[in-house]
Amino acid sequence: MAENPHRRVVDATRPAPHEWTTMIEIHATCVSIDGAGLLLRGPSGAGKSDLALRLVDGGAHLVADDRVLLSTDGRGNLMATASAGAPANLAGLIEVRGLGILPVPHIAMAPVALLVDLRPGGAAERLPPPSVTDLAGIRLPRLELDPFHASAPAFLRLALRAWREGHPLVPGEAPWQAACGEIAG
Repeated sequence: MAENPHRRVVDATRPAPHEWTTMIEIHATCVSIDGAGLLLRGPSGAGKSDLALRLVDGGAHLVADDRVLLSTDGRGNLMATASAGAPANLAGLIEVRGLGILPVPHIAMAPVALLVDLRPGGAAERLPPPSVTDLAGIRLPRLELDPFHASAPAFLRLALRAWREGHPLVPGEAPWQAACGEIAG
């Protein structure tokens, strides 16, 4: 299988802050699944914390809720941490609407593997074209999904697993048609 040009493996236990070249803060939530960061982006009320809570309930770790500091590490990786302005005592806390701000399993930093733009109530395209976005000079694969759909956490785990294994996240029409032809023939 061809090498995925957006796939990066980083040892997040050895950050090199002295090499970081760009830092930006964005309105997002970040969780880490098996060491790879999922950046959940959307406006207030879009379901960032809700989806993050469901992912954490399934074994993910919170990196930051609502405000994420993104830094390039000088090696082509985008690292996510809690906002520089956030008090240290907020580490590992997530806002759970109707309950308050509560502790969940967390880690301090994760390399961002995938950007997920949240579109509550939006219908997903059956086979959307591949999408990438640039954050702090780093190109990231990008997906859109409805965070409140029951399968959203499973969808993201599957997307991350496919990305790690080098599969395209959205293969497009031609590869699917060829594969269907091979199966039918």
